[in-house]
Amino acid sequence: MHRRPLGRTGLNVTEIGYGAWGIGADMWKGAQDDESLAALRRYIELGGNFIDTAMGYGDGHSERLVGQVAREHPGTLVATKVSPQNMQWPAAPGTAAGQAFPGEYLRRMTEASLERLGLPRIDVQQLHVWNDSWLGEGDWHEAVADLKREGKIAAFGISINDHQPDNAVKAVEAGAVDTVQVIYNVFDQAPQDRLLDACRAHGVGVIVRVALDEGSLTGHITPETTFPEGDWRNRYFGGDRKEQLQPRLRAIERDLGIATDGLAETSLRFVLSHPAVSTVIVGMRSMRNVERNTALADGRGLDAEAIHKLYAHRWDRNWYNPA
Repeated sequence: MHRRPLGRTGLNVTEIGYGAWGIGADMWKGAQDDESLAALRRYIELGGNFIDTAMGYGDGHSERLVGQVAREHPGTLVATKVSPQNMQWPAAPGTAAGQAFPGEYLRRMTEASLERLGLPRIDVQQLHVWNDSWLGEGDWHEAVADLKREGKIAAFGISINDHQPDNAVKAVEAGAVDTVQVIYNVFDQAPQDRLLDACRAHGVGVIVRVALDEGSLTGHITPETTFPEGDWRNRYFGGDRKEQLQPRLRAIERDLGIATDGLAETSLRFVLSHPAVSTVIVGMRSMRNVERNTALADGRGLDAEAIHKLYAHRWDRNWYNPA
């Protein structure tokens, strides 16, 4: 699998990373630990080296599974995230840094993640929400510096609030972060406006999440699709959103001359075509999905004509809000 530099961190990450939200088995229903562990191991066997998890995924359950496999395969890079102390998702405007990430809390939660992972170091520790107003506030920055100096974390980043890429540009320009994690896909192209260029200019690694728009850009979510009771996708695809999606997908297929089965590959290659992107983390709870997606980490993006055509399919909306 082809690797790219993770900004200035000195880490080289495979183009396709493993997104471990789904294996937490809380908001995404249906995950079985034996299948999750098999998928993680297959990802590494095929050459993958970057796994992204969080303390909030299944109340630490995802971290425990990731740590088990990472310990079996030394050299696997692990990124995790600290949930905000005030549990506000996303961070509300006007919230103080000390309410979300006081330094003592950031240290304590990092040490708890290390214990769940069973690892001596977290390769990339991230704040799970962010406001650019926090740059000059609180003592989180001092805690990060201490954790780096003690060797408990190698790099520090932020996971940007849903659909708010500009809400991290100041942090990037100030040199406050080594990485950013951001939603970027064929529909949400807003990171191209400012953030990605800023990251490239300042040597900040870019971890892309939701490249398949929570599954819509696989083409396999239809008006008839149902999700298990309690699965959060019932909210994301609530109301008439599954119906709204269909003409958008058919338009992409027509413009690029592809079949529905080609949507996922096209969507992932679109994101990987941007030179600022370091890796794309994809949720892969099955061996089949691992094998299909890791095959795309071959260093090849889309041609310029296809990219230009996809620019026309930007669709600004926020389906994380209830329908």
